[in-house]
Amino acid sequence: IHDTSSVVGASAKFGPEALQLATTVKLARALWIIPVALGTAALFRTGNRNISIPYFIGLFILAMIAHTYLPAIEPVAGILVHLAHTGLTLTLFLIGAGLSAKVIRAVGWKPMAQGVVLWILISVVSLYAILHV
Repeated sequence: IHDTSSVVGASAKFGPEALQLATTVKLARALWIIPVALGTAALFRTGNRNISIPYFIGLFILAMIAHTYLPAIEPVAGILVHLAHTGLTLTLFLIGAGLSAKVIRAVGWKPMAQGVVLWILISVVSLYAILHV
């Protein structure tokens, strides 16, 4: 399975241990983004331009270092992990839906609000039909 969201969805069907193992393996593979991105940027650099590193890579490295070497964050680690999972889920949803801040601004808030209201309405009606029909 190629993308992380599919790995998470498929492994979740087999229980929490499978989910943890599959996500760890997939994200370990994703760790290669760091050396590959830096290596190719340095290898194919032209001129005297500086290498631009996306902020999420730096934040990802900082989070790994903090979790490994700062025991003081242990009391809030559970909250941070929950926030990270929620953020990952939201990010994967936005990527899968092809949404970005630029797209949402271009479309406007009214169509987005209409989509959310319709999604809630369809969800509620579908759940009612499943439970009562």
